[in-house]
Amino acid sequence: MTIQFYNSLTNSLQTFEPLDPPTVRMYSCGPTVYDYSHIGNFRSFIAADLLRRFLELTGHDVKHVMNITDVGHMTEDDIADGGGQDKMQAAAARVKEDKKSGKVPAGAVENPDDPYQVAEFYTQAFLNDARALGLKVANEYPAMMPHATQKIPEMQALIAKLIEREHAYIAADGTVYFSVESFDQYGELSGNTIEKLRAGEGGRISDDVIASKRHPADFMLWKPDASHIMKWDSPWGEGYPGWHIECSAMARQVLGVDTIDIHTGGEDLTFPHHECEIAQSCGATGATHFAKFWIHTRFLLVEGEKMSKRKGSFYTARDVFEGRVTGNTVHPAVLRYELIKTHYGANLNFTVKGLHDSAAAVRKIQTTYNQAVYESKSSAQIDNSHPVIATFINALSDNLNISEALAVVFSFLNEKNANPAEARAILESLDSVLGVLPPQDSNASSSDTTEGPDTEAQTWAKQLDTARKNKDYALADEIRQKIIDAGYNVQTTKDGTVIEKKLA
Repeated sequence: MTIQFYNSLTNSLQTFEPLDPPTVRMYSCGPTVYDYSHIGNFRSFIAADLLRRFLELTGHDVKHVMNITDVGHMTEDDIADGGGQDKMQAAAARVKEDKKSGKVPAGAVENPDDPYQVAEFYTQAFLNDARALGLKVANEYPAMMPHATQKIPEMQALIAKLIEREHAYIAADGTVYFSVESFDQYGELSGNTIEKLRAGEGGRISDDVIASKRHPADFMLWKPDASHIMKWDSPWGEGYPGWHIECSAMARQVLGVDTIDIHTGGEDLTFPHHECEIAQSCGATGATHFAKFWIHTRFLLVEGEKMSKRKGSFYTARDVFEGRVTGNTVHPAVLRYELIKTHYGANLNFTVKGLHDSAAAVRKIQTTYNQAVYESKSSAQIDNSHPVIATFINALSDNLNISEALAVVFSFLNEKNANPAEARAILESLDSVLGVLPPQDSNASSSDTTEGPDTEAQTWAKQLDTARKNKDYALADEIRQKIIDAGYNVQTTKDGTVIEKKLA
């Protein structure tokens, strides 16, 4: 079997082979924990999770690291040096207001001026959302999800190595910069070569800072600043690390190698973040590559436009879960499905209609599976050679072609499957990648696998049948509406009223 992915480093489709099979070492840029993660963030995180799950289905042992950024990520992160405030500092004022409005629970962050408290609150919020959305790496916290603030010694060691190898220098003001002219491959990933980069990016960097550099495109590794909200002692003065050095240090320390197999992230991180990661990682270690494959997820739009706080279309995952997008609560499996059903290499247009379509798709998968569980005592023994699984894997082997893979899933769902134990096993295998079925207990019955109607709603369904039997259609319509308003889909069948909890 040949697996191919689009490699942003070479701008081409390439055959994927691990450096140390069957192990795959993979790093994903994770959240900056200064706020709730939005659905654009989660699109990138879930794309990485889908990739990981696919590789595991095909027999690979994936070591997946996703960082937690809790220092050094500046508000103006589209320039290599970063500008504005540290996002953790910017969070303090906002958290105070959010506590007043109830967006942040009153007792959650006792002192919003303490960045560690802010980071801990939003870290736990992220983990809760990530686990609800099925991100496997979130279940491996903290071992595979290191905080930047926990790896300062590793960053300082990497900076010292860069100075030793003459890829970095100490400026007159004490700031440590990476010298882009010392690294011939700078710009290879993004196309932003040294010749193309302009000094100061439109004046957003002060003349004093530019004057302290050897080249205007040199980027910060360590900033001495005793007034910064978070600071550490270092050979270059009390201060804080640059954003880019954090990922290089964390990937190398946790994964234990100089060159990893795959690095993922949103396309907005290609430059400057990922370009700088390559330069400082290879500069410090002498490796030819920091990552063999760079896989970038494209942007998420909302109703055809960029997410906008001003227009009210900037949605966090919990905005979706809690009904602030559709007017109804949305099951996390529905949001997960919505975020994976469009290929990672294309822009995703997030819409309310799309969520409802995804809810119908998830409902069909879950219903078919529950029926198979109900009709079978256990799963049949199958492997990846089974025709359905093999076709599914073949689709995803082609650069994670999710459209073709989902076509395989729904072709199978539409078949009449005479063997429920086999159907159950097939769906469990497919879902090991899709991740839209609830976690299964080996002793679970079909009623345990999804959230069913509550007792009150079941009583209403019986009352609806009685009203129809008595030809009291006005009462029947009233009860039907009551069930719908309580969040259920209502169907009339020859065997009576069937109700299902809405997924969206």
